[in-house]
Amino acid sequence: MTEFDYIIVGGGSAGCVLANRLSENPDHQVCLVEAGGSDKSPLIYIPAGAAITVPHGFHNWQLNAEAQSTMNNRDIYCPRGKTLGGSSSINAMLYIRGQKEDYDQWAALGNEGWSFNDVLPYFLKSQNQERGASELHGIGGPLNVADPRSQHCLSEAFIKGAIEVGEKNNPDFNGADQEGVGWYQVTQKEGQRCSSAAAYLHPVMDRPNLTVMTKSHTARVILEGKKAIGIEIVRGVTRRKLFARKEVILSAGAYGSPQIMLLSGIGARDKLAPHNIDCLHELPGVGENLQEHPDVLVVANDKTASSMAFARPMGMGRVIRDAVKYIYKREGFLTSSLAESGGFIKSSPEVERPDLQLHFIPAAMEDHGRKLSRYLQYGFSIHVCILRPDSRGRVSLNSASPTDNPEIQLNLLEKQADMDCLVRGIKRVRQIIQSSELSRYAGEEYLPGSDVQDDDELESYIRNNANHIYHPVGTCKMGADDMAVVDTRLKVHGLEGLRVVDASIMPTLISGNTNAPAMMIAEKAADMILDKNQPKIHFEKVTETEKTQSRISVYSS
Repeated sequence: MTEFDYIIVGGGSAGCVLANRLSENPDHQVCLVEAGGSDKSPLIYIPAGAAITVPHGFHNWQLNAEAQSTMNNRDIYCPRGKTLGGSSSINAMLYIRGQKEDYDQWAALGNEGWSFNDVLPYFLKSQNQERGASELHGIGGPLNVADPRSQHCLSEAFIKGAIEVGEKNNPDFNGADQEGVGWYQVTQKEGQRCSSAAAYLHPVMDRPNLTVMTKSHTARVILEGKKAIGIEIVRGVTRRKLFARKEVILSAGAYGSPQIMLLSGIGARDKLAPHNIDCLHELPGVGENLQEHPDVLVVANDKTASSMAFARPMGMGRVIRDAVKYIYKREGFLTSSLAESGGFIKSSPEVERPDLQLHFIPAAMEDHGRKLSRYLQYGFSIHVCILRPDSRGRVSLNSASPTDNPEIQLNLLEKQADMDCLVRGIKRVRQIIQSSELSRYAGEEYLPGSDVQDDDELESYIRNNANHIYHPVGTCKMGADDMAVVDTRLKVHGLEGLRVVDASIMPTLISGNTNAPAMMIAEKAADMILDKNQPKIHFEKVTETEKTQSRISVYSS
């Protein structure tokens, strides 16, 4: 077939949701186009496989933001999923929605219908919370959310140590209050990764009205005047055109969606002219407003040798032991998200809501896990991440070829406020490490190192070592100002038949991991595309034999 009702570009977190929801009606012919390949790999479905897929080229585009001036001209590694499920197939599987205020801010910026109360029904519709249902959690949705099956003793010591020095205990980061430390819930089912492909796509792959094309690069959106009528794809050395009777939907992510728009002649003239691309639709915001969570590591020696040191004989023995546990029980460290525990804390008492996120790793790591010598050391790592950075970057083209990577300027830590927040975060993490609970394990500090103490020294360490936590958003932002790319229904301004549905539409970065919000955006977009009303939520408390149980139902009209 070359003609469909809906063509979805990108089979990642959002694209798989759309493929499912839009093909529910058998009268709709839906085509999902993915540049990567199949996700049928143990490195994807065994959760701890992220230790291999994130740092290396397995199912990973391995993008780079080259020579970043704000980071001492270092190249900054930008892993993205190269497979069905996109980055949800290689991420740490943490289920985080962000803070209520994040979405209320979207609405305050003029995006009616995107407040927390507006988006919560779509989080609930998507979710199957294994703990059960409540006002803030849903059951029966495709995306399984579970408590971690691996709870390393070091991860537990971090939680206890943070509480000891004054942080709150929080058993549910997606509850009424995000602040505190605890165990992360994960998008897993029965000890295996529950990516967007596993949750939404594979259960419906046999629908006769759904076509899934992998290893197919989208070269451009085909415009007829101011209307999108299809796409041109590249498969190997061949080019082919696919046509959409209703809509083309870009779900290629914060790097891919603006790249495709620019290749199509949609964007700012000064970005297109160097590549001899005619400007067919002037839209200056395409590729601008890039936001990412800056992140820096504090790494310490584990003097008890309790941590995972994969290249040490004892560490390898543990891996073999846990492999057996995984095969027979789907338990053990192979079920680990690696970032098993963590939290959301305030960088100073004056801050109104948490502005830092911590991820605790019961292993020594450096440079996204690509520095292999760390696997010879017993240690633990704590990621310190700014939740709402002020700095902004941009995405442009390196060339007019669809198979070339985009040009990425992250511009991390351009604003001094972001740097100051990270400095405060490192100091707070050091206090947690000095707690009686965690100091029982902690030996020498590798990074930043005990000789790095004052603010200037910490700033120098951060410029030379900080990275990010794989949450790019904002490059096709939603809004009504001159730099907005889509409206509140995610339609591209000034064009007919073209929407963007992925994390690139976020006007501002949410306070946490972006995978669950990307799926929420797609759930909401599907209802808008199909002209359905917002799901209605019915909540009731039912008393059964002196035990109150919560029941919730979510349904679309």
